[in-house]
Amino acid sequence: MPSMPISKADAQAYLDRWSMVRDAEAEQLRATPMETKARQLASLMESRELFGEDPTREREIDEVRSRWVRLRQVLGG
Repeated sequence: MPSMPISKADAQAYLDRWSMVRDAEAEQLRATPMETKARQLASLMESRELFGEDPTREREIDEVRSRWVRLRQVLGG
């Protein structure tokens, strides 16, 4: 499906709408009581058992660690 070009005004309106969404989500998060956040986190942690083992997980973790090492080296950290 070919993409249709959008005007600069339409692109700005799109970005503005997503900015409003981001701001609203941030406000909702700030307004959420810590107890609720803790319960949500606990629920997520308990649900981990619902999913099977990921055979690529360790390899992906190693890749991420390698990227951080390279970034630190490049950035002089």
